[in-house]
Amino acid sequence: MTARAERVTQLVNDVIVTNGALLSAGDALTAPSGLTAAQWLVLGFLEDGPASAAELARRRGLRRQSVQETVNRLLRNGMLTRAANPADARAPLLDVTPKARAALRALSDRRDRWADAVAAGLAPEDLEVTLRTLASLRTLLAEAPTN
Repeated sequence: MTARAERVTQLVNDVIVTNGALLSAGDALTAPSGLTAAQWLVLGFLEDGPASAAELARRRGLRRQSVQETVNRLLRNGMLTRAANPADARAPLLDVTPKARAALRALSDRRDRWADAVAAGLAPEDLEVTLRTLASLRTLLAEAPTN
């Protein structure tokens, strides 16, 4: 393995570990609203309009089964509604309820304070390089063979 490939492997590991830390931070942020980070991600996506669980999974790069589990919990908790999907009768459209919108509004202030605190510890130029690198990595992963 080349030195550059070793660095990519390290990057992948660091992204995975960072993802875990972000999910833990998200769970702490959402707990006062009675949500989990996963539920927050689903609601945030649907805030712009209805979508199917399969579409949510595709756009978020998640497994459909895990998204469906989260959707089912949100439906039980009165955070989502289900409606017929004219494009696919087997995949109902999901939409947020007023209860979910209220939870998202409450989360907004906490998220902003958290993001400001994290941003204060990052150099702006490092943040920009990280964003560009992650965008490039997503593109390469979408195009790269896995064998």
